[in-house]
Amino acid sequence: MEKRRIDLHNHTVRCNHAEGSVEAYVQKAIALGTDIYGFSEHAPMDFDEKYRLSFEEMKAYENDIKTISEIYKNDIDIRLGYEVDWLPGHMDERVLNADVDYLIGSVHFIDKWGFDNPEFLSGWKNRNIDEIWEAYFEAIEAMANSGLFDIVGHMDLIKVFKYLPKTDVRILAHDALRAIKRSGMVLEINTAGLRKPVAELYPSEALLQEAYAMQIPITFGSDAHAPEQVGFGYDKAVETARKIGYTHAVVFEKRHKRLVPFR
Repeated sequence: MEKRRIDLHNHTVRCNHAEGSVEAYVQKAIALGTDIYGFSEHAPMDFDEKYRLSFEEMKAYENDIKTISEIYKNDIDIRLGYEVDWLPGHMDERVLNADVDYLIGSVHFIDKWGFDNPEFLSGWKNRNIDEIWEAYFEAIEAMANSGLFDIVGHMDLIKVFKYLPKTDVRILAHDALRAIKRSGMVLEINTAGLRKPVAELYPSEALLQEAYAMQIPITFGSDAHAPEQVGFGYDKAVETARKIGYTHAVVFEKRHKRLVPFR
């Protein structure tokens, strides 16, 4: 089977915190030799609305991606998805039942605190860092146990601002990884962390080694919010995956998984 360059986690201006046209993202992906490219916009939710697509724009977003997919069908295989926030009581059936190729499940909130948003950085100041990490991975575990999603988004996003725990992260994440394995979810290697203060991939190499030992499959994502971020750090992601032992990654079509060799 021919090897594929894969990038499934990317955004559009419809989330209100990205820039550039859909076509510009696609053209950058083509220039890099990407074979399978996915848009996964921040899904609508009745919380933190200013950082996401609105329900009224869902159809327009989906049509945007289907249209660009048809235009460039001879150059690149484009997939449609959503990145959905795990926030019990706020997830919506219109998103969870959307006619898409995949859903990324992500944790951006602990008790409605947006821990990865620079606007709310002060929330770290008077809290026990290990307890924050424990709460975060408990949320990842609950998300995996829900069975609602296909991909775990940036599994250790909690490290973004370098507030690191005293406890070994492999211990903190153990139950979450077991839940991911049981659920059949896929772990993305997300390169956005290389652009953040922590300056490393999500997840860390240590967690990726644990995932490999548990035979949890992977995929790749740039988490691009601008065309120039498409493909950023991809070589590092592939090098790390290969070093650990991975040779194949998962791609999706209509919520069905397919394992392909990556390049």
